[in-house]
Amino acid sequence: MSQPVSAPVVADVPTAAQLLAFVRRTAADTELIASLPLDPEGRTWVRLDGPGGSEAWLIGWPPGTGTGWHDHAESLGAFATARGALKENSLSVRLPSGGWRALELNEGVDRERLLRAGQGRAFGRHHVHEVLNASPAEHAVSVHAYYPPLPLIRRFSRTGPVLRLEQVERPEDWQ
Repeated sequence: MSQPVSAPVVADVPTAAQLLAFVRRTAADTELIASLPLDPEGRTWVRLDGPGGSEAWLIGWPPGTGTGWHDHAESLGAFATARGALKENSLSVRLPSGGWRALELNEGVDRERLLRAGQGRAFGRHHVHEVLNASPAEHAVSVHAYYPPLPLIRRFSRTGPVLRLEQVERPEDWQ
């Protein structure tokens, strides 16, 4: 008599909703948020253990700082504001994964949202955005998580409707 064949065990990988729940919980940890050293000139960050092997970061944002336009390649993610407010500008269009240096964007693809303390958002693969602390006086602090851990980040510049690929960063560039 033959034995039943078991399906291979697949490790649970976090969903965007699970990453969002994690960043919201972590952003509510006032002791952790208060432990982040803040620099008046540049962003500060501390790596955290995210759920299911995800990559997570606690980030401090001085007034007027931002990321510039970028994506997270094949990773999905989430972030939540723990203190202050962050503005996210994003594109509601999926960019080609490669083979281009400049694209002209159609009208109507821009999205803008303000995430105050306690608010967060999840996003899928190939999400293109920039995150800014638009406050002239107050630091912001946020929690971010990505799965799979970031294989690369593509950085873009934007002039009007034209988006240009400027740089591709790999994990060794920001370790």
